Amino acid sequence: MAHRVTATDRGTTSFQLGVNKVSWLLIRFMLVMAPVVLFINGFTKGDWSEAFLFALSVAVGLTPEMLPMIVTSTLAKGAVFLSKKKVIVKRLDAIQNFGAMDVLCTDKTGTLTQDKIFLSQHVDIHGQTSHYVLMQAFLNSYYQTGLKNLLDVAVLDAVDPEIKTQKLRYKKLDEVPFDFDRRRMSVVVKTPQNKVRMITKGAVEEMLKVCRYVEIDGKVEALTVQKQTAIETLTQRYNQDGLRVVAVAYREFSIDQENFSVADESDLILIGYVAFLDPPKESATAAVKSLHAHGVTVKVLTGDNEFVTQKVCREIGIQCERILLGGILETLSDKQLKEAVEHYDIFAKLSPVHKERIVEQLKANGHVVGFLGDGINDAAAIRAADIGISVDTAVDIAKESADLILLEKSLIVLEKGVIEGRRTFANMLKYIKMTASSNFGNVFSVLVASAFIPFLPMLPIHLLIQNLLYDISQIAIPFDHVDEELIAQPQRWQPGEVGRFMIVFGPISSIFDILTFALMWFVFSANTPAQQTLFQSGWFVVGLLTQTLIVHMIRTAKVPFFQSRAATPLLVMTAIIMCIGIFLPMGSLASYLKLEALPLSYFFYLPFILIAYMCLTQWVKTMYIRRYGWQ
Repeated sequence: MAHRVTATDRGTTSFQLGVNKVSWLLIRFMLVMAPVVLFINGFTKGDWSEAFLFALSVAVGLTPEMLPMIVTSTLAKGAVFLSKKKVIVKRLDAIQNFGAMDVLCTDKTGTLTQDKIFLSQHVDIHGQTSHYVLMQAFLNSYYQTGLKNLLDVAVLDAVDPEIKTQKLRYKKLDEVPFDFDRRRMSVVVKTPQNKVRMITKGAVEEMLKVCRYVEIDGKVEALTVQKQTAIETLTQRYNQDGLRVVAVAYREFSIDQENFSVADESDLILIGYVAFLDPPKESATAAVKSLHAHGVTVKVLTGDNEFVTQKVCREIGIQCERILLGGILETLSDKQLKEAVEHYDIFAKLSPVHKERIVEQLKANGHVVGFLGDGINDAAAIRAADIGISVDTAVDIAKESADLILLEKSLIVLEKGVIEGRRTFANMLKYIKMTASSNFGNVFSVLVASAFIPFLPMLPIHLLIQNLLYDISQIAIPFDHVDEELIAQPQRWQPGEVGRFMIVFGPISSIFDILTFALMWFVFSANTPAQQTLFQSGWFVVGLLTQTLIVHMIRTAKVPFFQSRAATPLLVMTAIIMCIGIFLPMGSLASYLKLEALPLSYFFYLPFILIAYMCLTQWVKTMYIRRYGWQ
């Protein structure tokens, strides 16, 4: 378990896997198309040196060089947003995983329930209030040197000063620490009567396995089947009332014994129970409801028994008709568990290894899994999840394993995090869709022009400047609005969808590029090497403007500008880059950039080309959505 929690390699998360696949899709496209451009230009023009430079410029233009910046800036913006909601983001890519998450596994105690547990009852085996039982439970909690959990804290807080002073009459001799297999812990003390007593407390079911006797009204009697049945009935009634029950027992040893072990936890005398109230957080019901509304399934993974878990789950709105217990889970193979995790939403009496296995099998089924926990027993599962979430009151190892830490008790921030994660992903995807479709269209246009035009349709410097201006226009994407429909359900990387989008939308720009070629060739007579600068300037302007406008067409499934308008920063950047593109051939830098002023009549045709381009793109988008949907 220690190795699982402290291992430096957490494996590949959903976000990393998606980015890698999309990046390699774009890079492979560049590696294939750049040589094609080189050979077509080399064979048709005969100048291999010029063809090489042009192909190199095309390769640079096809490279998604802005992807790291767009990804980092959108994630950073999300981190800033969450920090204002009192959430510490330890790993930036966790923000996108938050949005992609479709299953949230959560511990119960301290996460769905309050981080303050109250001691409700301290009773003997018949259910009568017993200060003797409370005293023994207090000694056990006080003298244990391991990490005190919320139950121990509740016991220590509940006793009155008179009982606390009694500890001075006892001397600690040894202890047997808690572990998640035994689910109990023991301390050994010397009593005021100079006796050596082991005091043990733990889960009722596990304690009954090591108890042989019961103490009733100061008399020790054998633990018969009838008595055990009565004990189980009583504790189950407490559980159904929502109380967590811990059994308390003892055993006395020879004064000469000095060392104690797990083997000594046998033949114990059961004296009673301490019962704890662990109420749900006020925000838990609303948080679970909002997560369900946003397409996130909530699964409860707890070490508590099924009765207490059912009580809490009913109160916060989680279906609890079917529960898978740790004992049954232990017998399942990975294949069987892989199927079982899809049919159960509540898992009780789990060990840390069980929780980790459930998370791993959910991931193997293709889910993006989050885990919310605060205890030592949650650390391995937190680390195994795509996104590990903890709270500020958690133990250090849980917070160390987590990607996000909630600083406030309210769980409503989970909904805010999911929405921000989806907004972040949607904005990253806008850039990728634009880059893929624009690049495909540009290369297709270059291949057509190279095959039929006796000079380069655009110089390498034009491609580089166009690419630079286009990239600058996309800087504002992280600040763009996102349609509510894209936030409603989990979103994740789909490289196949990006490839299909590129093939469908890329050729649209090529249609208008070829139309521009015809316009420059036939209308403005830019059809000789002497007129190539005019031809190149005309395509430079159309190419830059259509590339810049495409963001507004594909950023939404709706009609752009009317049903869904981009954020102001993106609108401003679009306007600035379009103005630069139009006036650059007319400015003082034109001669250095080998551009020239376009005839005034060119600008009569330009609006018609751009409007027709946007209308055709919108029509294709509508047909595309009907068949494939929209991401």
